[in-house]
Amino acid sequence: MSATPERILSASRALFAERGYRATSMQAIADQVGITKAALYYHFASKDDILRQLTLPLLDELETALADAEASGDPEAVRWNAIEGYVDVYLRHRETLVMLIRDMTLLVEAPVASRFVAAIALANDLVCGPDRTLEQRVRASQVVAGLGDPIALFRDVPPERLKHLILEGARALLTSNAPAERSRGRPRGRSGGRPVALDDAGVARVRELFATGRPAAEIAELLGVSRATVYRCLKTQQV
Repeated sequence: MSATPERILSASRALFAERGYRATSMQAIADQVGITKAALYYHFASKDDILRQLTLPLLDELETALADAEASGDPEAVRWNAIEGYVDVYLRHRETLVMLIRDMTLLVEAPVASRFVAAIALANDLVCGPDRTLEQRVRASQVVAGLGDPIALFRDVPPERLKHLILEGARALLTSNAPAERSRGRPRGRSGGRPVALDDAGVARVRELFATGRPAAEIAELLGVSRATVYRCLKTQQV
């Protein structure tokens, strides 16, 4: 693509993110680029055409990342590859994501909206995994819905730092046993709001975090368990 179309797309992306898609006119885009409106229409037939060109790279990469994750085989590998791939794509296209979140109706009305809807539905399925109970489906939808907002909200945070925090949050939600514990009426931690046990994935996560130098109190807070639970997980590793 030549320099002028690239300048048009760059200016449009910034204007859509700042003002909103519908509040930005073709004249405003032309003025921002420093060309005539006629010259703008020479390169792009409509504002929808500009929007399509802006969203296609994000969407193409998102579909590829999810397809690669789906081919991972093991359900846990599929889940985490899908989550990480989703976050990576959004971080690479942060400004486009901000543009879409700025006007959420674009996700259902944009020229490629049907592909977005399908990609989000696939992400939910992959994160949910084979155990499609209502609880798991709700948690999966919460995780997928929460992957993009921090990227748009915390735009000044370095990508690697933000990615780490997003993945930690997703893992904490998916490995928490709180709803299952409540449904069985089992006792919880001293505060009454924390589960006393973790499943195998949660135990492995405790050990992984401890090995990176995280203190027990921080691990307990992150995973929503008591410190006693963290110490039990670490103790069984030493037996």
